[in-house]
Amino acid sequence: MGQRIGIVHLGIGAFMRAHQAMFTDRAMAAGDRDWSIVGASLRSPAVRDMLVPQDGLFTVTENDAGGTRTRLIGSVRDVVAASGANDDLHRALVSPDTAIVTMTVTEKGYHRRADGSLDLAAVERAGGTLYHHLARAFAGRRDAGIGGMTLLSCDNLADNGGMLASALGAWLDHVDPSLGSWFAGECTCPSTMVDRIVPAVTPADLDAVEATLGLRDEAAILTEPFAQWVIEDDFAGRRPRWDAVGAQIVADVGPYETAKLWMLNGAHSALAYLGLQAGLHYVHEAIGDPAIGPSVERLMRDEAAASLDPAPGQDLTAYADALLARFANPTLRHALRQIASDGSQKIPQRWLASLEANRERGRTCPETLSALAAWMLHVRGDGSPVDDPRAAELAAAWDSAGRDGIVDAVVGERGLLAGIWRPRVQDRAILAETLAAFDRR
Repeated sequence: MGQRIGIVHLGIGAFMRAHQAMFTDRAMAAGDRDWSIVGASLRSPAVRDMLVPQDGLFTVTENDAGGTRTRLIGSVRDVVAASGANDDLHRALVSPDTAIVTMTVTEKGYHRRADGSLDLAAVERAGGTLYHHLARAFAGRRDAGIGGMTLLSCDNLADNGGMLASALGAWLDHVDPSLGSWFAGECTCPSTMVDRIVPAVTPADLDAVEATLGLRDEAAILTEPFAQWVIEDDFAGRRPRWDAVGAQIVADVGPYETAKLWMLNGAHSALAYLGLQAGLHYVHEAIGDPAIGPSVERLMRDEAAASLDPAPGQDLTAYADALLARFANPTLRHALRQIASDGSQKIPQRWLASLEANRERGRTCPETLSALAAWMLHVRGDGSPVDDPRAAELAAAWDSAGRDGIVDAVVGERGLLAGIWRPRVQDRAILAETLAAFDRR
């Protein structure tokens, strides 16, 4: 007997297939029933054209220094290319069997203004957005007396559940206020945190998978062994037993988001700027460097983790162990130059917030300050282009302040990144000394 559709996914792509589809496949293999997925490609038919000829089947290959492991994923039953009021997608969304809608539409797919509010005009211009499809589905379910659904944003956005609820509520109030009331009473939008590195697949990768399997998989995924999915326990109805196959169902996703931001992302940025300064190219090279590796480990364990208030059961030591193993994976070839881009937009949340939390507890963070000094030198340019939206402002700060004044120009009371962290006299001294030491190399 076949398994019925239980999940509709909006924005099916490589990450979803390596993450949500994999967790669901494992849950179904462990005995869960009727959780097959209909994936909707909201813009391009490319994924549909890859998967439909393969009956939704594809492989996920995990690579690390220990070898290669390939798994066939069978949780995706069908893929539709949605455009406007797509009837196939609508039928899936209004089916009484569908209990959950997951989505990976990227940040731009939510059409938010800079202040986080929904840009109604942009949604209307775009047409065929998640808001259009869900509003039509809600009306159909309401009119048929079918209950609501759990809506899970799996995009890398802080408080993505709260953001989705607010934006969707604003759209429904705009098009049909009574439908907004139905949504508020019948549906939930739990927050989630997702994490897995899924590099773009190359033709050479597809050839290698074919050589291993003896079959061509045009939708093959190559990724790392690590996968994390943390979900707020706020479901409107039934759900798969994702927690039995590695996902974490928790009361509050916030501590996990902060740990990812300060420990994973903060360490990644440190590896990028310290590694580039040392002439390295990839994350695994930087974490293997005898000076950089221990410094970044101390940043994670002694500075970032020490300033966190973990949730019950959240093991920050084990998380740091897992991150170090991921960084050392030579098969991912994660480029430092890519991580180093847009630093002025990243380091306030990754480093400065952690520095402030430690300052409030009376602690100094020499490793984070060392990474911050490396970033300051990185944005000076020294003949290399700086990939940052504030590159011109940072260059002007270096021109006017010089090395002796750049600390105040960037993180001082009126600096370019003022407002999150209040550096003490000793913090400024460490930064200045480290800058001078780096600059003499």
